[in-house]
Amino acid sequence: MKIKKQHRKKKYLHKLNRKRMHNNLRNTGKISCKVVQEVWNNKLSTNCNLRNMGLVSDPNKAIKIPNYKQEQIQRAKGIDRELSIEDAKPKYVPRKKHVVEELEKEAKAPRERRFMLPKSQVEYITYLLDKYGHDYKAMAKDKKNYYQDTWKQLRAKIKTFMGIPAQYSEYLKSRGLLDKEEDEEELRKEASALVMEDSE
Repeated sequence: MKIKKQHRKKKYLHKLNRKRMHNNLRNTGKISCKVVQEVWNNKLSTNCNLRNMGLVSDPNKAIKIPNYKQEQIQRAKGIDRELSIEDAKPKYVPRKKHVVEELEKEAKAPRERRFMLPKSQVEYITYLLDKYGHDYKAMAKDKKNYYQDTWKQLRAKIKTFMGIPAQYSEYLKSRGLLDKEEDEEELRKEASALVMEDSE
């Protein structure tokens, strides 16, 4: 006697939007890079688009890692013949070469330094500077030095704090050490001079 399987009755789910689900599955996502987005052709595949721009989807295929065993086999067969065949093959020149050039320019362009120290660390450093000035060895013996930083570690922390003009200028203004509003470059020069004096 066969056991009867219980088949669940299929119900139409009104809460699901099948059209939206299908579109989300097919959607490959938006291109965040403006340079690539302008040149992108939706009719072509991803590999074709990237190839036309002079880019690669898989870097492992573009820059192959040399295999020792294959190198030995090629050496046994004769390299000169293979090199001549590789040189004879015409190299693919991308149509939209300007995309790569623009991306390289963006990568090489200088960026703003957005690095900021956390509030707790700034409070700790300012406390040490107020109490000891630039006597780092005395700072290392302070009771608030919970992490037991050495005087060189504390000097490095103060150096990074001085290298952030936004936070260091606030500290100087609050202590009345900065009368006029100075540029970031001047503050950096002052900070580097102070650090040089400390190291001596």
